[in-house]
Amino acid sequence: MGRDEALTLLDKIHSAGAPRVAVVSGPAGIGKTAVALHWSHREQIDFPDGQLFADLQGHAINEPVQPTEVLERFIRAFGIEPKRIPPELAERSAFYQSLVSRRRLLVVLDNAASAAQVIPLLPASADSITIVTSRWRLAGLLMRGARGVQLEQLRSEAAFELLKRVIDDNRVDAERQSAEKLVELCARLPLALCITGARLATRPRWSLSEMVKALSHERQRLAELSVGGEDDMKVQATLALSYNRLSSENVRRLYRRLGLFPGTTFDSWSAAAMIALPHAQVQPLLEILTDANLLDDAPGGNYRFHDLIRLHAWEMAEQDDPEEIREQTVHRAVDWFLFTAVTVNRVVAPYSKSNFNAVVNEPTEPLVFTNRAQALNWLDNEFPNLRAAIRVALDRRLFPTAWQLVGALWPLFLYRGRHDERLEVAKMGLEAARACADPVAEAKMLNRTGLAHRSVGQLDEATAAFHAALKIWHRQGNRYRISGSIRNLGLIKLDRGHVEEAVTLFRESLDEYRTAKEPRKIALLLCDLSEALIELGKTAEAIDCLTEAENLLIGVDDPYNRARARILLGSAQGGKSGVALINQGLEEMKGLGSTLTRVQALQVLGDLALQECRKQEARDLYEEAQRVLSRSGGRSRRLEERLARLAQ
Repeated sequence: MGRDEALTLLDKIHSAGAPRVAVVSGPAGIGKTAVALHWSHREQIDFPDGQLFADLQGHAINEPVQPTEVLERFIRAFGIEPKRIPPELAERSAFYQSLVSRRRLLVVLDNAASAAQVIPLLPASADSITIVTSRWRLAGLLMRGARGVQLEQLRSEAAFELLKRVIDDNRVDAERQSAEKLVELCARLPLALCITGARLATRPRWSLSEMVKALSHERQRLAELSVGGEDDMKVQATLALSYNRLSSENVRRLYRRLGLFPGTTFDSWSAAAMIALPHAQVQPLLEILTDANLLDDAPGGNYRFHDLIRLHAWEMAEQDDPEEIREQTVHRAVDWFLFTAVTVNRVVAPYSKSNFNAVVNEPTEPLVFTNRAQALNWLDNEFPNLRAAIRVALDRRLFPTAWQLVGALWPLFLYRGRHDERLEVAKMGLEAARACADPVAEAKMLNRTGLAHRSVGQLDEATAAFHAALKIWHRQGNRYRISGSIRNLGLIKLDRGHVEEAVTLFRESLDEYRTAKEPRKIALLLCDLSEALIELGKTAEAIDCLTEAENLLIGVDDPYNRARARILLGSAQGGKSGVALINQGLEEMKGLGSTLTRVQALQVLGDLALQECRKQEARDLYEEAQRVLSRSGGRSRRLEERLARLAQ
């Protein structure tokens, strides 16, 4: 059920020329044997000379079956007396080949441990086909021309149907939502689904919701996924066999440590940081785990666990590694993410004066980024793991690490948006900063939280956060930081349409930055002020502000704000020259994929179109800006108000 792609691939291998060998591979419980037997039964008419089947016990408690033993059974299946069977492997294999060379056979070799175990058993007949199943990918067979058939988790629909097949349909239909939850808790693994279904089928008074509750406790889940006393009906036992068959303690240690990884996908560099081994040593270990189907390939050269295998790896770490080692492993992982995110900051925002000092375990082989786009892409791609690392750091009471990780994500939000997720991590950063009892950290995270609220249009919440930060800065007597909070409050006034009040706040903040002689900060305030002045129709003053801002940004490695100044200057100038400046600013930011710059450019182009009474064009531009913003989870009250006025 749900294996049409695998069966179709087996059909293609069957119709191809010799050698016709298929390696059906996947993790424990994925349904490899079921696929092989289903296809064999369906196609048996094509093999009039019969079928041969052997369980090679490559994943049993005992040692795998030797090829000589299997060959003896196969040869005897042709009616050969035992005394005629040669004792040595080479002679026995040759004798077997003489028997099968002109026959049309289907051979199923189940649970293979290695290519060496299988090779003597492969019939040389061009009319025969061999299906090998294994938890290993058996690269040695693929190199000899075998075709791989890799099984993945079932799709949700197929997994649901499998559960229905084991349980009474009426029970599933009556508790459909619980049934769907069970499918996900079983990670769409056929063995886990069959075990869960069997437990429910033998307990007709149990509700599906009770089983959901039992499996929802992550630390108990593998223990719950068992039925009866047989190991082959226990997910935990089948995974333990795969783990125990790993070739070395280094591989087993990496498997355990990766079970503690704070995220979903990982690369060889983060794995090396976790286990504190050189990258060159870790890459081959990851390949062994992948060949054993204990890890899956993921896009971009990354790796990931199947959900239940990750739980098993975590359990093995709990069982085999002391608590101190487990804590060190997790700390190294979150330090890896903080160190690398800070590296991105240094590349994307070299002007930043932020002090990140929470890294304890500095990686010996750090990542190197050669340009902004590459660095930002790392932040973007790793964001799910970075968010998980923040949560893990918070849970493990690594509070400085947690809030500094949030701070280090600033370039991602500035350039790429992710506004809905931005608020989530900002709140975690604020929680961590407060847990530190560090007022400076708390004020910084209040500003981050306020900006996150603003990005999704929650202006009341943003105002409250900025005022709370302002109180802390007043208590600290930090005039420089006070002016930053005043600037943020000015942005809220501008968003609300209180433009004169925004101008007053921007001028107050600007005066402090001039006193502090901060050229880049002065330029940013001049951009904010000019945006408000343009709204008031004071374009000449705005042009003066923006000209000064552009001059101040000469020699400052800040392409985002240079492009912003250019776009605003185009808005203030208007006409063809203004549009040209706006497009120039957009072009400068294209390589960095800045969502916010594109939104601002579309908005000011809409403003210019509206000034020239091209209402439909203005509407189209505003709507496009709104779509771009909404795709990254953002919201702009000013855009909404512009569209509302056009609709009147």
